[in-house]
Amino acid sequence: MVILAARAHVRSTDKIGRPRGFAAGLEAVILYLRNDVFLPVLGGHGGERYIPLVLSLFFFILFCNLFGLVPYGSTPTGNVSVTATLAIITFIVVEIAGMRALGRGYIGTIIYWPSDMPMYLRLPLSVIMTPVEIIGKFTKPFALTIRLFANMIAGHVIILALIGLIFMFGWAVAIAAIPMALFIMFLEILVAFIQAFVFALLASVFIGQIRAAHH
Repeated sequence: MVILAARAHVRSTDKIGRPRGFAAGLEAVILYLRNDVFLPVLGGHGGERYIPLVLSLFFFILFCNLFGLVPYGSTPTGNVSVTATLAIITFIVVEIAGMRALGRGYIGTIIYWPSDMPMYLRLPLSVIMTPVEIIGKFTKPFALTIRLFANMIAGHVIILALIGLIFMFGWAVAIAAIPMALFIMFLEILVAFIQAFVFALLASVFIGQIRAAHH
């Protein structure tokens, strides 16, 4: 969809000097996400190189979330293997971004060494805080994995439970169960957008944090 919209954007720009229709609307969404959401947290200098990644994450997760609302469709992000893979990719990019931005200072994101303190405080703090720093690196992708997976699977479980009431108690409960299931499905559309946005935003935040670690 995005590739087709990009081609339509080029055709319209060549013909009338501006995009129109769906391509114009998608351009507005991308520019808003790029300029007002992702760039401020990625950091100004060099942060734009990570924009393609976070935008790709946003659209990929969004469509994966919405697939489950299509008849006979399935939600890939309702599988923890998919969300874990996305989180691992994000983790690798975050660490590489830290290495590129900090150079040898990257080791400071692993080993806690408060150089502005006397040695008798520096050593015990380093021993205590270094494991915390290391654990913190792995809790971020773990949180990304579970947050997306849990939010996407929860809605489907609720819908399954509501529809299951019909088979348990007969069609008499369908009057209440079906409208409630439809309401949850409409709510799932909103959740699909929100979770895609949250995952991409958190990926941007993590990249921006490690790039600015020397501050």
